[in-house]
Amino acid sequence: MEVKRRTALSLVKRLSSASEETRISALCELRLMSKHDSDSRSFIAEAGAVPHLTENLYSSSPLAQENAIATLLNVSISNREILMLTPDLLDAISHLLRLPWATAATVQISAATIYSLLLDEENRPIIGSKREIVESLINIVRDASSPTRSIKDALKALFGISLCSLNRPTMIELGAVPALFSLVVKDGRIGLVEDATAVIAQVAGCDESGDAFRKVSGVGVLVDSFYPSTGSSVRARENAVSALLNLVQSGGERTVLEVKEMCLGVLDGIMDVAETGSSKAKSKATALLRRLREGNEDESEGDPRFNFILDR
Repeated sequence: MEVKRRTALSLVKRLSSASEETRISALCELRLMSKHDSDSRSFIAEAGAVPHLTENLYSSSPLAQENAIATLLNVSISNREILMLTPDLLDAISHLLRLPWATAATVQISAATIYSLLLDEENRPIIGSKREIVESLINIVRDASSPTRSIKDALKALFGISLCSLNRPTMIELGAVPALFSLVVKDGRIGLVEDATAVIAQVAGCDESGDAFRKVSGVGVLVDSFYPSTGSSVRARENAVSALLNLVQSGGERTVLEVKEMCLGVLDGIMDVAETGSSKAKSKATALLRRLREGNEDESEGDPRFNFILDR
């Protein structure tokens, strides 16, 4: 252990060198060390590497940037608090995400680092308040030329951000809803629809969701996932149930009526989730069916077309 500690300290000292070649060499070694040796991550953090790594995110060298952010990602696995306490870290990562000439790998690793930091619940409102980070992640999803891995990591980060209810209106304001639904409708890459609908389900849980979803015919897209002809996966349908439930709980009376009307043709699909889905999905599907039966608050007896759906 002492050898590892001394090695980490030596490499971190080299990050202060006046020689760019020496600094980049140290960054490459730190990346490999933090990737292959989990014990070394804490030693690297304790040696004071994080401020130096953060500074290198502004480097003019793509190689330095990529190795610095990759090392930060590896260190974050067990040292998220140290990263979050580092001044300007989030601004530096935001810089990378918005840099026109950043490599695809650098952008992807930056998104993955944000996701790693979001694993701590207390970090979610802090990161969600960084509008440039949120907007950059949405832009990755929006850009059809983005590599699959970059989109998946951006979606994971957006999911982590959306878990904090305070962040959802900001996500809607910055255009998350059309970007997410465009991905669902137009992109057939494996796993992306499932990840996108997971974010959609969370974003649906705020007052602004009704109008935002209405502008992109979002309810219709979610409902379509229950038709066998769409070939939607189990996970996508479970996410659609969660999204529709959040919509009727948060989107207002008009949204409740729209969801109710459009769900008439897919009740069997929703009931299938209630009967065969995961335990959480079963609970949400049952809750959705109950809300659909209740209908308009002014209709004390609810819509009779839904009276049978919970008796099967």
